[in-house]
Amino acid sequence: MERKEFMQAMIGLTTMGTLGGLKTLADALPKQSKKMPVLFTSHGSPMDIPLSKEERPFWNTLYELGKVLQTKYEIKAALVISAHWCTKGTFVNISQEQTQIYDYYGFPPEYYNVKYHAKGAPGIAQEVTKIIPSVHATEDWGLDHGAWPMLMHLIPNANIPIFQMSIDYYAKPEYHYELGKQLQSLREKGILIIGSGSLIHNLQLVGQKLQRGDYTPFGWELEYDHWIKQQLDNRNFTNIINYETSHKLGKLAAPTPDHFVPVLYSLGLMDKKDEIKHFYDHTINLPAFSERSFMLGDWS
Repeated sequence: MERKEFMQAMIGLTTMGTLGGLKTLADALPKQSKKMPVLFTSHGSPMDIPLSKEERPFWNTLYELGKVLQTKYEIKAALVISAHWCTKGTFVNISQEQTQIYDYYGFPPEYYNVKYHAKGAPGIAQEVTKIIPSVHATEDWGLDHGAWPMLMHLIPNANIPIFQMSIDYYAKPEYHYELGKQLQSLREKGILIIGSGSLIHNLQLVGQKLQRGDYTPFGWELEYDHWIKQQLDNRNFTNIINYETSHKLGKLAAPTPDHFVPVLYSLGLMDKKDEIKHFYDHTINLPAFSERSFMLGDWS
């Protein structure tokens, strides 16, 4: 599939930019006593968007996790790195009013009637551009379906400011991992950072099966999911960074980088004291798709 066709199918919008150097964080945000955990989460299938948390176990897991996070931590804002904001260069959204983007097409009307009204965090978003000057501020985005369907269960009251940072579609995996490292300071300042994607996401293969009404996995998904879990638990991050070549199923599981590379930001944010907790580790039940989700932090 050509890049143009892919973007039309998935988001229909590309913002342009350039790369540059890196700088250190200004002290505009005070440090907190607790370092914020980091999430990598699936944002679920668009088909599940109208379902309630009572109907969808994954939504309920996010809901329960959100209650714990908001009880244990003083969350100033949440930064989402979504698979569905792909650009040339890296951008951060500084809008106060966050547009809800329905970047999926051809669904029944009820899929477009779901509302999530979250405010942005312009001041904190600007801090990202101070940490990393090559990240460019923009108001030309909002919350896409890599963010709001997950957030409406994780933070259902929309009482925490939310903003997104884009993924440079053309960058090497190492770029995403290193960019995550540069954001580590935000963990000490009350910012919950969420990589939102899918460790297995082959849209073409999914479409072929779903068009026939076949929702059964191919079979190889479980092997790759198990391997990914092993690499995470053993801290073999080099294998995950080199996902295209480190496993025979890598290119089949992630033929395009958009849904996989959000995990590299989450791993880049990890420090030596952090442990990994797989908060959603259920059997794969859709073809060429994974909902494996984990949280990292210091639980001592």
